[in-house]
Amino acid sequence: MTDTAIVTKSGRINRRAFLCAAAGAWAVAAHGQQKPTTPTREIALFNGRDLTGLYTWLRTTRYEDPKKVFSVRDGLLRISGEDWGGIATREAYRDYHLTLEWKWGPLVFEPRLKNARDSGILLHCVGADGARGGTWMESIECQIIEGGCGDFILVEGANRPSMTVECRVGPDGQHYWQKGGAPVAKDRGRFNWYGRDVEWKDVLGFRGRAEVEKPAGEWNVSEAICDGSSVTNLVNGVVVNHGASASHTQGKIMLQSEGAEILIRRFELAPVRKPAAARARRF
Repeated sequence: MTDTAIVTKSGRINRRAFLCAAAGAWAVAAHGQQKPTTPTREIALFNGRDLTGLYTWLRTTRYEDPKKVFSVRDGLLRISGEDWGGIATREAYRDYHLTLEWKWGPLVFEPRLKNARDSGILLHCVGADGARGGTWMESIECQIIEGGCGDFILVEGANRPSMTVECRVGPDGQHYWQKGGAPVAKDRGRFNWYGRDVEWKDVLGFRGRAEVEKPAGEWNVSEAICDGSSVTNLVNGVVVNHGASASHTQGKIMLQSEGAEILIRRFELAPVRKPAAARARRF
C-alpha cells in the first residue's frame, strides 16, 4: 500500500490522498457542461472572509496551494503571484456586469522581477483547468498589466475563442480598439485597449502617456459587461475596449496569479442593466 492510498492497511483514512481524490473528482465533474447562472441580483464572488465558492489551480501543484499563493488577509483576497495559476469560480455565469476592485502589492517574483506587473480576469472559462500551457483555462481575458490594463487576449484551450473588435492599426502594426474603426475578427492574439502606448515596454512600473490605470499601490476598478456575445471593458469608469460576436458567452471566471502581488477588495457580479449597457456601448 503506497502513501497515496485513501485507506491504509490499518483502516484509517489518508486525509491528504482523500482530499486530492476529492478535488480530482470534482474537477472531472466540473469539466462537463455546467448550466450557467445569469445574475438577477448582486452576487459576491469573494465574501471578504474565506475562499468559499472559489477553487485554486497552480501550474506546479494543481489543486493544492502549499505556498498560500491565494489567501485572505484583513478582508482582502491576496494573490501573491509567486506561482502561475489562478483562482476561479466553481460556478459558470453568463450575461453579467462584473466589478473587480484591485491594487498592486509590492511583491514581484522571478522570472518577472523587472517586468511589468501582470495579472488578468479570464471570462467565459471552459474546458479543463490548465488547458493553456498547464496554467490557464480556455477563455477571453480582460488583461491587467501595467500599461495594458484593458486589453483583450484570446486564450486558447481545446478550442480557440474568437471575437470581433472595431480597430485602428497603430504604427507598430497592432490592433487598437477604436469605435467606428474597421471590424477585425481574431481567434488568437490580443486587441489593445484604445490608449495603450505604442512605445509600451515590458518593464516594472511602466506608465503610458494616456494611462487610465492608477499608479501601483492605488485602488483601481475593472469592469466587464458581458451581454450576450459582447464584452465591454471599463477601467476606472472609462470604456477602454469593446468586443462583439464572441464565440464564448458563458463559463467560469478566473483571476490570474502571474508573478506580481495583487490585492482584491471587491469581486462581484450584478445583472446587466440594459440602459447602463447601452450607455457603455455608445462610449
